[in-house]
Amino acid sequence: MAVPSWLDKKYGSKVRAGLWLVSVVGEGNIFTKGQLREAFPDVSQIDRRVRDLRDHGWQIDTRREDESLHLDEQRFVKKGAEVWLPGQGKSPKEKTGLTAAQRSKVMAGDSFLCRSCGIGAGESFGDGGQDAQLDVARRQVVLPDGTKETQLVTECNRCRVGGRARQVDLSRMLSSLEGFTPLERDVFRGWLKADRRDPSPLERLWGEYRTLPEEARDTVRDAVQDMDK
Repeated sequence: MAVPSWLDKKYGSKVRAGLWLVSVVGEGNIFTKGQLREAFPDVSQIDRRVRDLRDHGWQIDTRREDESLHLDEQRFVKKGAEVWLPGQGKSPKEKTGLTAAQRSKVMAGDSFLCRSCGIGAGESFGDGGQDAQLDVARRQVVLPDGTKETQLVTECNRCRVGGRARQVDLSRMLSSLEGFTPLERDVFRGWLKADRRDPSPLERLWGEYRTLPEEARDTVRDAVQDMDK
């Protein structure tokens, strides 16, 4: 089905911005703030209208989510709701915007660490890339009674990109805990109290091994096979 023209001013600026992304930029491609403003010279807050599209399921990444981008670049990753259709462009009940106080409260509750990988703000990922930046993400949680709710969690810029559709099932987690021995649950309680679990040297070595290229993994595998002969 053909989409309307993004030049048609009978549509609002948010809808026209979405049509421009679909018709001119295309999914997966990069656009700059300058290109956006050149396309909409008569709209003073066109950047905000593009951000508003995220409330409708559109994925538009900045450098915060995709460190390969320059500061003035954004990537149109995926189209969401077709906001130019009747009823689709209505503002959702749940807004994605958070106040600075709300963000600070969530991050403080998460000890200012990414809850997916454990890295802190400004820490290095160890690969020579951009240092970690923390933000607040929304996570779908299935409660023990089967109901779903959206909860806030702190994540780094890398984990947010890979975990947008992540959902947590608390019933499954609690069921798994019931299957452990009392000793195993005591160990788990210790991790909960400390809010951390330090990996053993062997686990750290395994994690490092998993990052190696195939040929390097083969070299390590062969060397380990020969060690106890």
